[in-house]
Amino acid sequence: MPESPLEVADRIFAAIQAGDVEAVRALYDPEIRVWHNFDQVEQTLDENLRVLAWMSRKVKDRRYEEVRRFETADGFVQQHILRGIAPNGERLECPAAVFCTVKDGKITRIEEYLDTAQTAVLSR
Repeated sequence: MPESPLEVADRIFAAIQAGDVEAVRALYDPEIRVWHNFDQVEQTLDENLRVLAWMSRKVKDRRYEEVRRFETADGFVQQHILRGIAPNGERLECPAAVFCTVKDGKITRIEEYLDTAQTAVLSR
């Protein structure tokens, strides 16, 4: 029996926080699309994993805090604050919301909403 969407949510965010890109890959459907509000472009699985791998190398002490998560008819929605230490030593604090579609225990779509002003610390 496939995992519930909330179990998938627990596993995906634990894997991202741990920097375990292969565990993330295992939870993604091969045809996943990851859309962001700030550029309105859909990433493929490999494109998204490259970003997550970069983040795991560059952002120290990554953690998701103040998490609010709810199951939906086709997956889950989560609001959180991503916190960590940017490569330049500055503090990262990025509120975000994600809407995830889950089918048969795999994430098939992610829509992520965040304010890129909050991530500017990553490029200074």
